[in-house]
Amino acid sequence: MSATAFILGHTAVSSPPACPELRLHLASEVTPLWEATESYLEQNNVPPPYWAFPWVGGQALARYILDHPQLVAGKSVLDFASGSGLVGIAAKLAGAASVLATDIDRVALSAIALNMKENGVTFEVSDRDVLDEQDCPWDVIVAGDVCYEKPMAQKTFAWLRRCSKAGAKALMADPGRAYLPKTGLMRLAEITIACSLDLEDKTSRDVGIFQIVG
Repeated sequence: MSATAFILGHTAVSSPPACPELRLHLASEVTPLWEATESYLEQNNVPPPYWAFPWVGGQALARYILDHPQLVAGKSVLDFASGSGLVGIAAKLAGAASVLATDIDRVALSAIALNMKENGVTFEVSDRDVLDEQDCPWDVIVAGDVCYEKPMAQKTFAWLRRCSKAGAKALMADPGRAYLPKTGLMRLAEITIACSLDLEDKTSRDVGIFQIVG
């Protein structure tokens, strides 16, 4: 089964709570999708289906960009660890000149392609690991909810700080994950996002929008 067929067979098109103007292929129930993907993931050597859920960090960042389009209008944007492509789609709708969405999960790239079509936008997608690259050619970098594992958080934040020093505007959204850095962040806003108890321990989370500073 192709990744596209798998996605179409296990998701439905709906809108994230914080971004009703967007439409994404999302899992309607959490547990059935995870159970259905176990054999598929093993056979295809791909990560769990994080792309199928509207994580609160991504929702908050997308909402912030849609409400403040001047942040990305006319600029080149990198949507790091894109997942469903939610934030990249928001950036493109807000007027970004170009968007690159990266995710090391190849199934996520197929989900992003479907979600782009659903929202009438197109941009580049790639499975390259930008954290290992030295160049940082983007005007804006967006990263939603990337501080849930310590090694990932540390490596990502060090890279974002380096990109910030190189002149990029690096934006991060986080709902208070354990490994959110204590320094090097300038809080821009806080947005309350409704969420499922299947994904979070509350029915809503307060998500901080931060700019990484050197």
